[in-house]
Amino acid sequence: MAERLLRCDVAVVGAGPAGLAAATAAARRGARVLLVDAQPQPGGQVWRHDSAHGAPPAARRALEAADAAGVRLLPRSEVVGHAGGRLFVREDAAALSIDHGALVLATGARELLLPFPGWTLPGVVGAGGAQALAKQGWPLRGARAVVAGSGPLLLAAAHTLRRHGARVIGIHEQAGREALAGFALGLWRWPGKAAQAARLRAALWRSRYLAGSHVLRALGGARLEAVELAVAGGGRRTVPCDLLACGFGLVPNLELAHALGCALDGDGAQAGVRVDARMRSSVEGVYAAGEACGIGGVDCARIEGRIAGLAAAGDEAAALALAPRRASVRRFAAALRRAFALDPRLHRLAADDTVVCRCEDVRMGALAPFADAREAKLATRLGMGACQGRVCGAALAELGRFPRGGFRPPVFPVPLEVLASFGAAGPSTTTTSGVTP
Repeated sequence: MAERLLRCDVAVVGAGPAGLAAATAAARRGARVLLVDAQPQPGGQVWRHDSAHGAPPAARRALEAADAAGVRLLPRSEVVGHAGGRLFVREDAAALSIDHGALVLATGARELLLPFPGWTLPGVVGAGGAQALAKQGWPLRGARAVVAGSGPLLLAAAHTLRRHGARVIGIHEQAGREALAGFALGLWRWPGKAAQAARLRAALWRSRYLAGSHVLRALGGARLEAVELAVAGGGRRTVPCDLLACGFGLVPNLELAHALGCALDGDGAQAGVRVDARMRSSVEGVYAAGEACGIGGVDCARIEGRIAGLAAAGDEAAALALAPRRASVRRFAAALRRAFALDPRLHRLAADDTVVCRCEDVRMGALAPFADAREAKLATRLGMGACQGRVCGAALAELGRFPRGGFRPPVFPVPLEVLASFGAAGPSTTTTSGVTP
């Protein structure tokens, strides 16, 4: 199997809002840009193509702009490693290497899933996972859905489920009424966000929204049958349902940044890549934007992507001119974190017999004898399954059990025949094609 070798001025990893903005900004400054993404279609998780409703208007405009700027998209391509200014990419079942000048990390985020009794039952999914499945055609017509957890993702997930035919019988937000009221009163500073929240809530007027309420356990035999919830005031409620979409926020995808040696800011599961005003990381020639720098939302991702793309293409003055806009959207992200900070009770949901590592069937109680994740891994195979610790590692970091880390190459699993092809590249090319695959 021959390895392909491509060359570009700027390589962007991740075709979500941040990556598309970075790639477009750099290409408009005359840079040859390659945009690498694992999905079949660009847009990332937030702009994932909906099989029934298509892509949102903002996504279509971003894709058209990238296409017009001459960005070349490499879909179905996963970055599995990096060395000496070269990205190693698995392109379907083939090996691809990319020699680049600047590198922009727009690797996005994934859901934070916390273990609780019954969370591995069929019918229990992440809130973002439920969105993705619905958009890809998962049959939901008439399904009774409960959405629980924390943050604006709950409303977005509930709206998507309802659009695809589910009956959303309850939205359970763990943040209390006072925190939500304080957050709402401060939204005058971001009128667009206030309008967006109002539209979502109006679309879900039939679905009950309860503050200060969180999941205790999922109930069922072969599959989910009901969910037991804590409600404000100390009571409990059991709700029959077919689907539980449960998410506790997002965590940045840091595997590639860690492999590159980028310094991080923050602690635990929420740490992100440390960047300066030009979105430069601590590694020369490597920039980061969007959720990889800490969870900030789509508006933050787009601004930071533009800054990173401009700086990567050498236009630092234009990049710095966007700093005030970045500061505004980052202030909104900070307000979100304060309002939706997780209640410590959520950290105590898992019992000793609750599975924490789904891939290797490791239970919480099995981790008690171990002082660090490495010892636990050696004895229990914690984090050694197909997800490579992405789910349990973030959860245990959030719970304060083990620090998040242990990232090792390859960034994603790669077949041996593809791995063996790296280093045997044929002639390189710098030809370009459109963004739409």
